[in-house]
Amino acid sequence: MSLIKLNDRAVKDVTQFGSISSLGSLTHISTATASASASIEFTSGIDSTYKEYVFYFVDIHPSSDDTRFTFQCSTDGGSNYNTTLTSTGFQAYHTEGGSSNLEYSSTLDSAQGTGFLPLNASIGGASDESSAGYFHLFNPSSTTFVKHFMAVNNAYLESNGSDVFYTAGYFNTTNSIDAIQFKMLSGNIDAGQILLFGVN
Repeated sequence: MSLIKLNDRAVKDVTQFGSISSLGSLTHISTATASASASIEFTSGIDSTYKEYVFYFVDIHPSSDDTRFTFQCSTDGGSNYNTTLTSTGFQAYHTEGGSSNLEYSSTLDSAQGTGFLPLNASIGGASDESSAGYFHLFNPSSTTFVKHFMAVNNAYLESNGSDVFYTAGYFNTTNSIDAIQFKMLSGNIDAGQILLFGVN
């Protein structure tokens, strides 16, 4: 693919960009719908078929107020969710009352931890409150490299505001990751969907 130099001309004047078909496409694998669910697990569909998997979270609504949406992965088909991970992240929030902040988040900071890692701040439990976002897992079937992940998740805060979390890290294992579980830090996932896609 050749690069096109615009030379201060508008994109609308460009007649050719070259092929971008090699960037890949999304293939839907499965969808899980929560209904007062203690957790949502994907124990199939994560294998060597794709080098990247994307999970989309749609209107994840907790059964209780002021809780967090979390995840952890498994290397044994879902028998145990305690894979060692190291992560970092930051958050930005803005409330309906006008207060705001941008900060490094120690909530997303795990150093060789094996517990469930939050993907967002405290979600409100009112009927119109939820969270949404996406999670990328890279090359989970590799037996050579650690497994990297990145996520972006926005929550309707229990304090009435928008809070976006940016999370990234790696699972410090050369074993294949073949399952993932999502759950609330406390209470159930009252409603919402998680969609799993593979990236060709």
